Amino acid sequence: MAITILIAEDYEDNRELLRLLLKAAEYQVCEAKDGVECLMLVEKQLPDLIMIDLSMPVLDGWGVFQRLKADERTANIPCVAVTAHADTDRDRALAAGFSAYISKPFRGGELIEIVKSLVPPDKTKSQLAQLET
Repeated sequence: MAITILIAEDYEDNRELLRLLLKAAEYQVCEAKDGVECLMLVEKQLPDLIMIDLSMPVLDGWGVFQRLKADERTANIPCVAVTAHADTDRDRALAAGFSAYISKPFRGGELIEIVKSLVPPDKTKSQLAQLET
C-alpha cells in the first residue's frame, strides 16, 4: 500500500510544489488549505505523515500540531513543520515535538530524505492497521 502524506498548506503554489515532489517519489498525497480542513481530513483517513505549514489561516500549524498530539489516535503520526521563517521557527518547532522541519523554498532531495527517514515503507499506518484486524 502507498504511503499517504497529508499536506496542510494555505498557499496554493506551495501545495502544488509539495504535491509534485511527493507524487514524483510515488507517495499518495492529500491536501488541506487550512488547519481546520487538515484535522477534518485526518478524521476521515489517518495519514502516515503530515506536513504542516506553521502560518495558516483559521487554525495555524501550531494549533493543529497541539490537537494532533493531544489525540491518542493521531499522537504518533510524524509531523513535519513547514515554514518560511527558518530563523525563528526551527528551534521552536523541534522543541515542541515536531519530527522534522523543512524551510521554504523547498529542496526536493531534502524533502524526500526527511519523508523516507520518518516513514519507512514497512511502517505505514495502513499496513499497521491491517495487522491489527
